[in-house]
Amino acid sequence: MSTLRFKALETLPFKDFRKDNSVEIPAKLSELFCENVFSENTMREYLTKEAFQSIMDAIKKGSKIQRLIADQVAVAMKDWAMSKGVTHYTHWFQPLTGSTAEKHDSFFTPIEGGRAIERFSGNLLIQQEPDASSFPNGGIRNTFEARGYTAWDPTSPAFIMGTTLCIPSIFISYTGETLDYKAPLLRALHAVDEAATNVMQYFDKNVTKVTPTLGWEQEYFLVDSALYQSRPDLVLTGKTLLGHSPAKGQQLDDHYFGSIPTRVMNFMKELEVECMKLGIPVTTRHNEVAPNQFELAPMFEEVNVAVDHNSLLMDVMARIAHRHHFHILFHEKPFAGVNGSGKHNNWSLATDTGENLLSPGKNPKKNLQFLTFFVNTIKAVHEYADLLRASIASASNDHRLGANEAPPAIISVFIGSQLFRVLEELEKVTEGKLSPDEKTDLKLNVVGKIPEILLDNTDRNRTSPFAFTGNKFEIRAVGSSANCAESMTVMNTIAAKQLSDFKIEVDALIETGLKKDEAIFNVLREYIKQCKNIMFEGDGYSDDWALEAEKRGLNNWKTTPEALKQEMNQKFLDLYEEIGIFNHREVEARNEIKLEKYSTVIDIEARVLSDIARNHIIPSALNYQNRLIENVRGLKEIFDDKEFKTLAKEQMSLITQISGNISKIKLGVEDLMKAREAAKATSESQKQAELYCTSVIPLFDPIREASDDLEMMVDDELWPMTKYREMLFTR
Repeated sequence: MSTLRFKALETLPFKDFRKDNSVEIPAKLSELFCENVFSENTMREYLTKEAFQSIMDAIKKGSKIQRLIADQVAVAMKDWAMSKGVTHYTHWFQPLTGSTAEKHDSFFTPIEGGRAIERFSGNLLIQQEPDASSFPNGGIRNTFEARGYTAWDPTSPAFIMGTTLCIPSIFISYTGETLDYKAPLLRALHAVDEAATNVMQYFDKNVTKVTPTLGWEQEYFLVDSALYQSRPDLVLTGKTLLGHSPAKGQQLDDHYFGSIPTRVMNFMKELEVECMKLGIPVTTRHNEVAPNQFELAPMFEEVNVAVDHNSLLMDVMARIAHRHHFHILFHEKPFAGVNGSGKHNNWSLATDTGENLLSPGKNPKKNLQFLTFFVNTIKAVHEYADLLRASIASASNDHRLGANEAPPAIISVFIGSQLFRVLEELEKVTEGKLSPDEKTDLKLNVVGKIPEILLDNTDRNRTSPFAFTGNKFEIRAVGSSANCAESMTVMNTIAAKQLSDFKIEVDALIETGLKKDEAIFNVLREYIKQCKNIMFEGDGYSDDWALEAEKRGLNNWKTTPEALKQEMNQKFLDLYEEIGIFNHREVEARNEIKLEKYSTVIDIEARVLSDIARNHIIPSALNYQNRLIENVRGLKEIFDDKEFKTLAKEQMSLITQISGNISKIKLGVEDLMKAREAAKATSESQKQAELYCTSVIPLFDPIREASDDLEMMVDDELWPMTKYREMLFTR
């Protein structure tokens, strides 16, 4: 393996970088937008008026598409795709593996007379049949119960990748349970649309649909492919499991927003071209804080489409990175000692009349509307904080949360001191009917001044996991490798539940004789009182906040097993069933899948760390130690005893230290393997994950520390394993 690492590095010219793969882009990227998407404009061109209207009704109203219309759409899709050189089609879906999946079929169909044609029907468009037992299913499908179905999602447009037409789809089992991220997300989006539209009738009866929006921010690392191949831990786990930190990391703060390296810029240019063709509206690119860390962000889109675009983007990024001799790292913490990567999810609600419900208006009525959705969002997070925490839990994100601009595991809400004062004023509203003076004061001095407040809002809080940033809430805790659908399903589910409860409470007060605005103010006042504990403006990293959060009754689930255990709370099981997102069996299956994935990830890391330490670190250390021993023998032959002891003192000390560290590694690996086997033998998933967390992970550190000590001594033997980080971060 060591030889292979050196061979990989031979491809990298250390006197200079690889040659730049320059990329030509058009003067206007907008000319490429949706070139490879079966977009609304393309549908207008290829579909009959009847078929086009049916698709638009399905997208906007959720109405069903008749089979005859599906046939027309299938033919139109095929004709459009073939005009662009497409030969195959696939149902593109997002199983619970964390990546996308596809099974390609050809349009080619033999007919009589030894001839063939290209054919694509409505049946093939609507449904395909992958193997459901081969994807994570949490026990829903046994190996001998293989059948599953993918079903076309018309609300997300089809697109072309290479010579394949990709049709966004949901994935369900033969018995109807969801086995993907998209199906529950669509259910949550429908639920929050219905609940928010009902609440909007208090303010604007012209609103007939409310659409959740999402703007994600994707952070990532780029590593030269040769350097990546030299590290078995990076290849097998996506992160470095050992290796001393480079002398220069991010201490000088000189990478953030710095000049983008030419080679990286070429990667970004090609990526943006492909994104435009696929209809992904990327607008932002920049260096992130850590060396060789970068960020990309698009404009806001409807949540379902935004989730699809992020999953598609991650696939496209990996492919384009390879063309530029990079490997892309989405792991939340691939390198110790520098910032990790997140995927901030910026969430809001928009009406079909063009309003952002988390943006204040120009008059008190619009600002009361803003406060209604603003306070209800905070209340939803307060009531279901543990569920939101579980939605961002993973083995890789555990390494990131709590430092270096990543929020802590304690779920709190940041709204800024000025808005906090507004809520404090609302908390003082008189119970029941309002006096004329109180109404005037509220409208002019409290609600009426919200737009002015937001024009000069307080600082952003990078330590808050859920922060209001002017016209949206930013879920900062989502990890860079995660599928956005996980947190978005939870966010929209809890928002739907909360808005439904709000409507019931307000209507009940109106029936007692209160006017609409008075009823709304009364309910909001109680919500503010109930939610004050979750609102926090300070430093989320401080020890004082952890103590304060405990006093406030906020949970601090630091590890994935702790967080996932909360998913099985009866309160959350009932929530999902009430809103129609999951049944109990589906929640249990997904919880099982996440726990198994956690244990498997830690198990792989333990095996890789043990292998590297035993088969790479120790042999290299022994080689170096043998050279030292030969040196000592030579010195003994040349010099007298007095000079020998002085001249060989350092070598003798190194020989002793090497032996000690080798012994520590051997004992550490033995302990790690025993703990791993004990955890693996546990049949119950929750208990197994807890054992990996509490018994296996702590045993990594002694092996790392002894290995790092050896690396510092035998650098010339191990430099592909260690020094490349220094080269990567300083060149």
